[in-house]
Amino acid sequence: MEIPVINLGELEGEKRSKTMSLLHDACQKWGFFWLENHGIEDGVMEEVKQLVKQHYEESMRESFYESELAQGLRRGTKASDVDWETSFFYRHRPDPNINDLPELVRDAMKQYVEQVVKLAEKLAELLSENLGLANTYLKNAFAEPFVGTKVAMYPKCSNPELVMGLRGHTDAGGIILLLQDDTVPGLEFLKDGEWVAVPPAQGHRIFVNLGDQVEVVSNGVYKSIRHRVLADGTGSRLSIATFYNPGADAIISPAAELVYPSRYRFQDYLDYYTKTKFSDKASRFQNMKQTLV
Repeated sequence: MEIPVINLGELEGEKRSKTMSLLHDACQKWGFFWLENHGIEDGVMEEVKQLVKQHYEESMRESFYESELAQGLRRGTKASDVDWETSFFYRHRPDPNINDLPELVRDAMKQYVEQVVKLAEKLAELLSENLGLANTYLKNAFAEPFVGTKVAMYPKCSNPELVMGLRGHTDAGGIILLLQDDTVPGLEFLKDGEWVAVPPAQGHRIFVNLGDQVEVVSNGVYKSIRHRVLADGTGSRLSIATFYNPGADAIISPAAELVYPSRYRFQDYLDYYTKTKFSDKASRFQNMKQTLV
């Protein structure tokens, strides 16, 4: 399947209507897509990737392969309830934890995420417009948004058939923007009952997928899609995923114009999601409707 590619450079001028239609179709039928001409500087993207990989080699790789998980896999022990990854998390908004990051990557990560946030806010406007809402709708619904970045490496795996890089799940929040490896594959999304491989990035594209809260706010018009990461035996895969989510106290409900029967505090959803992340999303939504007001 050919994953949709949205060229944001065509939003200006005579191709705007066609581009907005392609974006709407991607959100409605796929829940994930590539972005080109997104406004994030190529040099910033390259620098943050290079420094994260350097930090992994210098400070994360050895300890990961010495871990109980890695040692068990070497002995042929199947690991079905863990993920073959090593990561750290950058909280950008609110209450940034920039000083908790490895010093090597701090400046580059801050500069990169500041540009990603602008892109996320632009996408929120475009999605709102395509849903027939005020272009500030999603931004206001998420206010004050939580923005965090999971920086992960999926190390080269000697027995990839015994473990998942990351088990199948949907994302809890809003708009997820991924800067991923340009050589090592592994990411897959479920489309029409089949797992679709997302190839390594090309030409400084950003990969976008939608989280559960966009599906709720849109009353199911837009979809959050189950995805996973396969362990790989040929190389280590880089993933820098920025989450543009509702704030913990944001009250989430479908837009009145789109009609949906429930309201809840995002932190309550997040608490429930943490316990049920790898379960079926439909069941999670149904339980939320029945237990939270």
